[in-house]
Amino acid sequence: MPLRTLIVDDEPIARKVLREELGSFDDVEVIGEADNGALALEKISADRPDLVLLDLQMPVMGGLEVVRNLKHGTRMPVIVMVTAYDKYALEAFEAGAIDYLLKPVGGDRLAEAVERAKRLTGSEAADRLAQLQQITDQPAIAQARRIVGKIGDEYFLLSADEIYAFQAEVEIVWIITAKKKYLATQTLKVLEQRLRNTSFRRIHRNALVNVDHVRKMSSLSSQRWLITLSNDQEFIASKRQAGSIRQLLHG
Repeated sequence: MPLRTLIVDDEPIARKVLREELGSFDDVEVIGEADNGALALEKISADRPDLVLLDLQMPVMGGLEVVRNLKHGTRMPVIVMVTAYDKYALEAFEAGAIDYLLKPVGGDRLAEAVERAKRLTGSEAADRLAQLQQITDQPAIAQARRIVGKIGDEYFLLSADEIYAFQAEVEIVWIITAKKKYLATQTLKVLEQRLRNTSFRRIHRNALVNVDHVRKMSSLSSQRWLITLSNDQEFIASKRQAGSIRQLLHG
C-alpha cells in the first residue's frame, strides 16, 4: 500500500516542490495539501493520512500547535517537520515528529524521512506520538533531559541517560554516547543550565560529564585527576572538580 501523505505549508512554492519530489517515489501517494494549521487538522481527521509533512512556522497555527491539537485516541499519522530554521529541533521532536527536514529539502533526505515513516505507520506511530505528547505535559526537568544531537543533516532526540559527556572544541560542542558522537545544537553553558540537578557535572571549562558513566578516577598529581568513562573516554579534572564527582560516586 502506498504511503498516503498530506503536505502542509503556507507557501505554495514549498508545497509544489515537496509534491514534485514525492512524485518520484512509487510507494507514496499525495492525498492532499493544506496551507494552514486549522485546515491541516481537518484534513488529518477526515482523510487519515499515514504521513504528514508539516511546516513548522505558519500564520495563526504553526506545526507544533497542529501536533498538540491532534485528538488523542484517533489514528495518528507519522509527523515530519519541515522548516527553514534548525533551532526548533528539540521542540519538534518533543511534540512527536519522527524527523526534521531543513528547507530546501533535498531528495536524499526526503527519501530517508519517507523510509522512516514507512517503518512507523499504523499503531507504532500512534503509540509513539501519544507517548511523546504525554512527555510535553511533564515537569520541565523531564524535558530538560531530552537533548537534540545532529549527524550530517539528520537530527536525533537523545535521552540524557544515554549521554556520557559533552565536550567543547572552540565553537563546537560534541555529544558523546557509548558508540557515537553527535553535534550539539546548544552551547555548553546552556546545556549545563538545562541539566542542573541531574547527574551531569562540569569537570573542565570544556567538558561536562555524566557521573553515572564514570568508571574510574586516577590521580595524576596532587592537583589533577584522570577521569575515565565507561566507553574509555578520558578527561582531566582539577582536584576540586574531581572531589565533587568523587563525593557523588560514594554518596
